[in-house]
Amino acid sequence: MKRILAAAAVTAIALSATACGSGGDGDSGGKTKIVFSYWGSDSRQKLTESAIAAFEKKNPAIDVEGDFSDWDSYYEKLATKTAAGDAPDVMSIEIRGLAEYAGRGVLAELNGKVDTAGLDQDVLKAGQVGGKQYAIPTGVNAFPMIVNKKTLEKYGQKVPDDKTWTWDDYIAMSQEVTEKSGGDVWGTEYNENPAFLQIFAAQRGEQYYAGGKVALSEQTIKDWWALIKKIIDTKAGPGADEMLETGTKPDQALIGTNKSAFGSWWSNQLDTLTKGSGQELDLLRMPKAPGATTSGMFLQPAMYYTISSKTEEAAAAGKFVDFLVNDPEAGAILLSDRGLPTNAEVVTAIKGKLSPADQKVLAFMDAIKGDLSPISIPPKGAMEMEDILKRATDSVLFGKASPDQAAKTFLTEANNALSQ
Repeated sequence: MKRILAAAAVTAIALSATACGSGGDGDSGGKTKIVFSYWGSDSRQKLTESAIAAFEKKNPAIDVEGDFSDWDSYYEKLATKTAAGDAPDVMSIEIRGLAEYAGRGVLAELNGKVDTAGLDQDVLKAGQVGGKQYAIPTGVNAFPMIVNKKTLEKYGQKVPDDKTWTWDDYIAMSQEVTEKSGGDVWGTEYNENPAFLQIFAAQRGEQYYAGGKVALSEQTIKDWWALIKKIIDTKAGPGADEMLETGTKPDQALIGTNKSAFGSWWSNQLDTLTKGSGQELDLLRMPKAPGATTSGMFLQPAMYYTISSKTEEAAAAGKFVDFLVNDPEAGAILLSDRGLPTNAEVVTAIKGKLSPADQKVLAFMDAIKGDLSPISIPPKGAMEMEDILKRATDSVLFGKASPDQAAKTFLTEANNALSQ
């Protein structure tokens, strides 16, 4: 993820801008026009265009213009538009940006603008800042371990009991796969996503954030790096060079190209990984530290729909968001692309249309719901966290800094970002 808050600082200019929201050109051609910004893959763009077409058919007086970007450029583009007083009427944001954008007055309060009665009320709270509803979760995710059971069994390993397996079990099994495959398949790939560190830390009783700061201890951060280093050093997984080439996109994942038996990814990415591998993949709880009293796993909105505080077409924008989260027709088009819907009626209506992989995700989320920690909203500045953590992690894995140095640098840079 690129450095976002250089752009987010620019967003503050929006508060003094006098221009109107994107719908400001009003009912051009007899229609009310609204702009909807979102990021993603080509497949998401196609699904979203289909959902927009369905909405426009039901609401012929409203014209929705999709403003699509790839992930790397999305927030820079959004911040620029916001600063220019040209914010999209409906904006997609993720959880790390919620406090930032709400705190800068960019987002409208949504009470009364969107029907939320049918949504999971606990998940809905994850769109609140200071007790006010600024965002509607599109759907929910978890960050589990993905496994190719056939690959595991091919190389003499049994599928683990995911209620009891440990990090050492996971590494030992992965090491065996690498060895018995003669290096043709890695036991696992690893992921530098902050979600992995958050789970690891929670098993030690530590929160990622508390009091507007990173609450992780230096020791826990260093032990997490030691875990990744052990994966590399034991040949359970590839070295840092190969993982750097693989990147963070599921269509490049080792498990999605049948080059590893394990991999950690967001649950809504299972369908993409399964299609890429052409084989059956399954979800497991993450391994635990010995003696851990919690799995550390947590529920998280895949992303949010928000409405610009500057829009002149709040009613049309609210109607569009309402359609996306509450209408079974929208659910049948979008399915799990933005996480599994939080409207129970929509889930019931589309269940038969979900792919086998998404059916697994639905069953898995139901099975682990008692193990999940509550949703926590990261503080302002958290949008930079993935970049900061990746830089620190890579500095350790490539031998450019000692774990002691890197942990101190990470905490300093992270807390500086959170204090802006």
